[in-house]
Amino acid sequence: MKNYTSFHVDEQFVSATIPHSADFANSNIVIFPGFCDVHVHFREPGFSYKETILSGSLAGANGGYTDVCTMPNLNPVPDSVENLKAQLDIIKRDAKIGVYPYASITVGQQGQALSDLEGMRDLCVAYSDDGRGVQSDEMMERAMLKARALDKIIVAHCEINDLLKGGYIHDGEFARLHNMKGICSESEWGQIKRDIELARKTGCKYHVCHISTRESVELIRQAKADGVDITCETGPHYLVFNDMMIKDEGRFKMNPPIRSEADRLALVEGIKDGTIDMIATDHAPHSAEEKSLGLKDSKMGVVGLETAFAVMYTYFVKTGEITMERLLDLLCYNARKRFGIPLGNSYTVFDLDKRLVVDPSTFMSMGKATPFEGMELYGQCLLTVKDGQAVVANNKPV
Repeated sequence: MKNYTSFHVDEQFVSATIPHSADFANSNIVIFPGFCDVHVHFREPGFSYKETILSGSLAGANGGYTDVCTMPNLNPVPDSVENLKAQLDIIKRDAKIGVYPYASITVGQQGQALSDLEGMRDLCVAYSDDGRGVQSDEMMERAMLKARALDKIIVAHCEINDLLKGGYIHDGEFARLHNMKGICSESEWGQIKRDIELARKTGCKYHVCHISTRESVELIRQAKADGVDITCETGPHYLVFNDMMIKDEGRFKMNPPIRSEADRLALVEGIKDGTIDMIATDHAPHSAEEKSLGLKDSKMGVVGLETAFAVMYTYFVKTGEITMERLLDLLCYNARKRFGIPLGNSYTVFDLDKRLVVDPSTFMSMGKATPFEGMELYGQCLLTVKDGQAVVANNKPV
């Protein structure tokens, strides 16, 4: 067994917990530090028919994650200490891994008034209105100034509402061929461009969610060169698929959408040259009914915690595009450094030679919609340990 962690792992405990993989000497079994995803939706409180803190945290552990950050599009929205504590109480009771909630930037995520950023400072990991872009320049500048004073990060879903025009997939070749309404790339990069200037002006720590366009990559690359305090993430699906590979099925619908091949290649270059700091799944479960209505009418969002490592390992490490060390930066170390999330005695064990076909019926997540369904991947999670305690082994809760 190769150990990629910086601490001692009891290999006897590992082998005893996953006995079906007893041939450690002849298998490509490795120990990694627990992964960290700064962008997930666990839907509770408010939408527990889609996912719960319990099911989401087990899904995370089943994919090798020992820490995640949960987005604030909940009911109630965590825009006050009282509302945030409603979520924290559930986390304390049910979470099987580290769950760090975001507080919303604006009240109700409506973009009209700032949330109680100061009151929630020590209860949240950062501030985000994910699911919605902050449309007002003045409101975003106020948020950044406040966040800087509080030494917190603004985490932005960048989307200009006036440019959406009813679109639901990328405004590209697939949309034209199938007479579907597209979402233009500028709706994303236009707001990133604005926010970069505001971050430069205010000195705020700024993080961009789920970038999907080549213009976004270039804007962030230049901002970093200029000394702006900016980081960003993208998701595995944006790195593997282009818009001509999708089907008229809900499992290919997310926001932002899967974009062109030129965009995909720019994102790949971004993870290789360090422009993109993190892989985040934007794990966004919905009910089967909500995802069964095709591209036009299904809800936006797919699940990703239980496939992210295998996708990235199969498509980018096994092919020589990036090293395993770079993948661990993208899945673990960079997120922890930026958001101050400790690793502790947390690790995950994978069999890199194990070939699997993605079968959503085996997911621990309540959400089953994934664009990777049916695809053959390498790298199966055998065990995940959070702070010395086994959480998941052999695709089952411990």
